Amino acid sequence: MERDAKIYVAGHRGLVGSALMRDLEGKGYGNFVTRTHAELDLTKQAAVEAFFAAEKPDYVFLAAARVGGIHANDTYPAEFIRDNLAIQTHVIHAAWKNAVRRLLFLGSSCIYPKFAPQPMKEAHLLNGELEPTNRPYALAKIAGIEMCWAYNRQYKTQYLAVMPTNLYGPGDNYHPENSHVIPALIRRFHAAKQAGAPSVSVWGSGTPRREFLYSEDMADACTYLMALPDAEFVPLLGQDRNDGLAPLVNIGVGHDLTIRELAETVKAVVGYPGDIVFDASKPDGTPRKLMDVSRLNAMGWQARTELGTGLRRAYEDFLNAKPDVGT
Repeated sequence: MERDAKIYVAGHRGLVGSALMRDLEGKGYGNFVTRTHAELDLTKQAAVEAFFAAEKPDYVFLAAARVGGIHANDTYPAEFIRDNLAIQTHVIHAAWKNAVRRLLFLGSSCIYPKFAPQPMKEAHLLNGELEPTNRPYALAKIAGIEMCWAYNRQYKTQYLAVMPTNLYGPGDNYHPENSHVIPALIRRFHAAKQAGAPSVSVWGSGTPRREFLYSEDMADACTYLMALPDAEFVPLLGQDRNDGLAPLVNIGVGHDLTIRELAETVKAVVGYPGDIVFDASKPDGTPRKLMDVSRLNAMGWQARTELGTGLRRAYEDFLNAKPDVGT
C-alpha cells in the first residue's frame, strides 16, 4: 500500500478497527476516510453505495460487524446474521463497483467446525457442523469469505479474508452481558475487587481451551498482509479456482490455555483476592479453538505480545477508559 493511498477502515471505533487505525498511523499511513455508525449505517445499501461513489477509497479494511460473546450470540441470533450479512454484502459489492484495489475482510475463528481437528487449518472450513450458539454469526462470516472468493474469480478483485483468533486489548467492549470472555472477566474481577465480594462466578466448567491474540498484534498482521507485493498476495486470493483453499488466512498466536487458567491469570492481573466459582450449568461452547498459523508464519509474520503483558495493558486501558464500571 502506498503511504498516500486512501484507506477506509470500516468500524474504526471498535476493538479491531481502532487497533488497525493505530497500526496504520504508526507505519506512516495518513490518508484515511472513516465514518461512525451514526454517520453511515452500513446495513443501508443506498447509503453505502453513495459513500463509496463519493470517497473512492483505494484500500478497505472491513472490520465493521455486530459482535458479542456466547450470551449475545445466543440471545440475538436474528440480528447477528441479518446485520452481518447486510454489512459485508453492501461493502464488498460497493468496493467492486468503485474499483477498490484491495479489501481485507475480518472474520472470526467460529467459522470453523465445532469439532474441527486441532489446530484448525484454513482447509478445515466447511468440513463439519458449527457450534450452535454462534452459528448465525459464523454462517454470515462464511458467506463473506465466499463472497470475496466469488468476486475474485469473476471480477479478478483482490479481496482477502483473515480469521483472527479471540481478540482482546485497548477499546474492548465491557458490556455486562454482550462482551467476550476476557473483557467480561476483567469487569467481573474488578467489580468484585471493588465490592469486596468473596467469589466470582465464571460461566461453564473451565475446561474448554482458547487462544487469545492481542489486538495490536492482529492489526500488525492485517497491515502486513495488505502490504504484500502482488507476487505474494495474489496467490492467496483463489482467482482461478472454485475448489481447494478459500482466500483465507488465520491470524493467531499458535498456542492456547484453559478458561480456568485464563480466569486465574486475569484474577492475578486485576489483583482480586477472592475465589473463582465455575457455573457448569452455563454453556461451554466449542471444546477447543486453536488456530493453525503456520501459513501466516511462513509468510514472515508472528505474534509478539505475551498474554500476561497484553492483559496488563488491557486492564490499564479498562481503568483509564471506564473507571466507574463495576463500582
